[in-house]
Amino acid sequence: MSILRTTLRSATIAVAAVALTGCISLFPKTKPAGLYRFGHAAVESSRPVTDKNFGVFKTPTVFTRAAMSDRLLSVTNGEAAYISDARWVSPAIVLFDEAVARAFEAEGSQARLVTRGEALKAAMALRLEVRSFETDYVDGPKAPPEVLVEIRAVTTRSNDRALLGDKVFVARVKAADNRLSAIIPAYDQAVGQALSEIVDWVGETGAKLPAA
Repeated sequence: MSILRTTLRSATIAVAAVALTGCISLFPKTKPAGLYRFGHAAVESSRPVTDKNFGVFKTPTVFTRAAMSDRLLSVTNGEAAYISDARWVSPAIVLFDEAVARAFEAEGSQARLVTRGEALKAAMALRLEVRSFETDYVDGPKAPPEVLVEIRAVTTRSNDRALLGDKVFVARVKAADNRLSAIIPAYDQAVGQALSEIVDWVGETGAKLPAA
């Protein structure tokens, strides 16, 4: 009797295992999205190597809502869509802020970004508004696209909040091919170009301020 019960129990387990295997095989197999990053290209400044001689407090970045996540935004003939099977390793706004920090750490930058606790030591505040951050198919969906990065930068004096400067920086870099392997480096170049110009502009503005 016990032998029969054991045999039936084993058969039940075997059937359950087969059924479970069958269920797993029914799940759709999806291609994992490729993970990419930007902002690691070296930021080249037109200024010579110099000591950082004034502090800048950067307020929270304002980022276009459609592109601030980990999705890659594309625009074709005015129609927006996300590039399939591709993600940033972190939300674009996070990668952008990391790129900004690296840009100001570069040797050619006269400015040093300060933390919130050091805000009173800053000569000026910097506000960055990323208005466009996208892959533009200006020549059609099959042609190599352009990466567009548009950033509005506003600087104010820390002691009285007087406006020091308000300027829009635009970088357009054409990808070598209509492939992600060519589009991602175009993002790197566009971000690097825009941030290099912003760092130089902030340095020029800070140089005009009276010594603290």
